[in-house]
Amino acid sequence: MKEVKTNATIGLWSAIAIGIGGMIGAGIFSILGLGIKISGNFIYISFIAGGIIALLSAYSYAKLSINYPSAGGSVEFLIRGFGDSTLSGGFNFLLWSGYIFALSLYAEAFGIYASTFLPVTISSIGAHIISILIILGFTLINFLGPEVVGRSETFIVGVKVSILIIFASLGFLFIKGSLLSISNFPGAFGILTATAIVFLGYEGFGLISNTAEDIKNPRKNIPRALYMAIIFAILIYVTVSLAVVGNLPLPEIIKTSDYALAAAAKPFAGSIGFTIIAIAALFSTASAINATLYGGVNVSYLMAKKGELPLFFTIKKWRDAREGLFITSGLVIILTLFLDLNNVAMMGSALFLIIYSGVNFSHLKLHKKTKSNKYIIWLAISGCLFSFIVLIYYILLNSPKTLLVLILVLIFSFLIEYLYRRYSRRTLKKRKVTN
Repeated sequence: MKEVKTNATIGLWSAIAIGIGGMIGAGIFSILGLGIKISGNFIYISFIAGGIIALLSAYSYAKLSINYPSAGGSVEFLIRGFGDSTLSGGFNFLLWSGYIFALSLYAEAFGIYASTFLPVTISSIGAHIISILIILGFTLINFLGPEVVGRSETFIVGVKVSILIIFASLGFLFIKGSLLSISNFPGAFGILTATAIVFLGYEGFGLISNTAEDIKNPRKNIPRALYMAIIFAILIYVTVSLAVVGNLPLPEIIKTSDYALAAAAKPFAGSIGFTIIAIAALFSTASAINATLYGGVNVSYLMAKKGELPLFFTIKKWRDAREGLFITSGLVIILTLFLDLNNVAMMGSALFLIIYSGVNFSHLKLHKKTKSNKYIIWLAISGCLFSFIVLIYYILLNSPKTLLVLILVLIFSFLIEYLYRRYSRRTLKKRKVTN
């Protein structure tokens, strides 16, 4: 592979920004309350542990990206490792499903934060209506093309990261030591379960791998961008979570878990602080919807193009929008109506832990070609699978309905891939190896 790409347009800091934009924001606003419910004031330990698992998986993404650069990212890596098979196709269906659940999570979080500005009597129904409207709104933006998506995303990322840094800095000035007491230790299982759930806040680092064909000096810049983006995310998550549990008693956090970050701003910034954080939440969740809807549609398009989804996913509609956009948005709206925030968060985390396990297993098969350390890959696999098992046990005890939905998604993903391959004559479009 050439060390420098003369036609590359993305530099190191731009790639880092893409990763940070994919991770920071919606996750901290939508899953923080649930994480604190489970791990109490030790939530920051869970964020550190989740970040370590993400860093280990980033090793696979770095090695695979520089050896098999592709805008397809995870889709490409799974096909490289498992070949043109039902297994790789099923994993790619899961990836698309993961994006759908993540979108539903972000839409619900947007609706909940927006509803805090509504009268209490209509806030519940208002949250559902707003969640649907925001999905429809960004579906329209995606119709208008990638230029509009890119411009809006750059602005939103800058706003949300700035506000989170200010919140964490001010929050630290008012932390009450008594609220961080070790007397509230939830036990190892609580911390491990929260780790599995907050891992969803790191899933966006994989977006950096999608820039591999366009990044300058990829052999150096892709690993740097991946590790630096995740480390920055860990620092933000840890400081923000400490500011929350250090300023708001646990019973109050649990009571306001759906919008815990905004509630935590009240003790030191009053109603103005609550409003500013709620607005930041709207920016952050909107940013995540914007980027993930675009990324999810690209995944469905790439899968269809490679012969892993029916051709109608690539049919062009108004202003070059594809059928996959309609299907993705429609499924997100359905999930938003029928699953609550906590169930969607657990589903999303479970699916991405499976997906990253799959990518790491794929890399394990390729580790000699990528000249990688297989023991680091095994650590990444172990971290993902152990967290997945802990999360499944928690879901089994607390939300059997969510576990049933997860099982159905898993069965559907691999069954539909098997049936489609059996009855379709389409074949995988091969790519040349670039290393």
